[in-house]
Amino acid sequence: MHNQRYSHTFELPETAQFKQQLLSFYSSQEYFMLLDSNHAFKSSYNCLVAIGAIDVLRCDVGSAFAKAESFQASHEDWMFGYLGYDLKNELEPLHSNNIDVLKFPDLQFFIPELVIELNGQSIIFHSFNDERSDHANLLSDISSSNLNEEKSTRTQGRLVPIDTKEEYLAKAYQFLEHIQRGDIYEANLCTQFVAQDVVLDSIQAYQELNKSSKPPFAAYARFEEHYIISASPERYLKKEGNLLVSQPIKGTAARSADTAEDEKLKNQLLQNQKERSENVMIVDLVRNDLSRVATRGSVEVSELYGIHTFEQVHHMISTVQARLKPQHNAIDAIKATFPMGSMTGAPKISAMKIVEEQESFKRGVYSGAVGYFTPDADFDFNVVIRTILYNAQEKIATISVGSAITIEAIPEKEYNECFLKANALIQVLKSQGVEID
Repeated sequence: MHNQRYSHTFELPETAQFKQQLLSFYSSQEYFMLLDSNHAFKSSYNCLVAIGAIDVLRCDVGSAFAKAESFQASHEDWMFGYLGYDLKNELEPLHSNNIDVLKFPDLQFFIPELVIELNGQSIIFHSFNDERSDHANLLSDISSSNLNEEKSTRTQGRLVPIDTKEEYLAKAYQFLEHIQRGDIYEANLCTQFVAQDVVLDSIQAYQELNKSSKPPFAAYARFEEHYIISASPERYLKKEGNLLVSQPIKGTAARSADTAEDEKLKNQLLQNQKERSENVMIVDLVRNDLSRVATRGSVEVSELYGIHTFEQVHHMISTVQARLKPQHNAIDAIKATFPMGSMTGAPKISAMKIVEEQESFKRGVYSGAVGYFTPDADFDFNVVIRTILYNAQEKIATISVGSAITIEAIPEKEYNECFLKANALIQVLKSQGVEID
């Protein structure tokens, strides 16, 4: 089922206001995704928007990857969606029995009616309509639409941690015992905050979060009642032709308003042995994952310990790339590398087993990936971190955060790092009227 898309390009000085108008103009669409790179380095686009759905794939663990592959093959078109963390159970002998308050399907993708690409000075519409004048009119309608300023009525939910501080620290010490026994070198321990009985203004929440973080992999997605409001700084995997690029983040430092102090914090992060060893362990894991589908000798680390600065934090990011073997396709590349090593630990399978035993919640979309496939089966996916997940039907919103535990980890510090990462998300919920414990 391969429908013909037509591309129509117009001049448009890209503005933050136009992105807001897009969100507002399409606020009643049940299937919608806006991916914003915030003009970041190494991005394929400035902003990519998918509107409406001509076909939808929703499934849980079982044969989700096979279904995604045949869904893609039957359309050969743009596909937007997410991969939930628990798809790991399809790739390895693993399971997920923890509490799932959100009830998102493990995998959702849709074929959009319309794709809009914003690139610097131009806007491109990819649609099934060949009439250029219709798109000129649509552009005019979006550009002249008023921004919806009225605040929606909101209920007074309360954000509650599912682990007390004591419980989190006890889990961290359990992880350290596993490391001392040699079961793992590192694992990512995550915890969750849950707000029940909330009615979020999801667009406003996204705009606030994006403004405070300006991340390179921001995403606002709506799949009927399921919302993903993400300010992710991390790329999981990108495919362009036969080139695969993964950019794991391991290593975080707070920022300072004082320039000299900020520079000092940045240098301390670069020199920090714990952060460097964390980073290199995950780089090795990603290299190992990629080598399963890469042509011999093509896996290389093009950047190690790169320090990148964001609005809230400094991060240590490395870049690993490889060439995909001709006999492997896009889904094979994902299956070989999913979930992102920075969210599991090393060795990967042992770490995922221990994570499952120790954590108190089903990760679901969190630490999975959100992104898109092009008609040529290229793709780009983020890692779902720094994200508010919201089920509008159940009136539940969650924030999940994590930190890597290695032999040098001090549980108290890791606990504090979780709050550093959660801070921007908590502020957004607070401004929506959610009470914070």
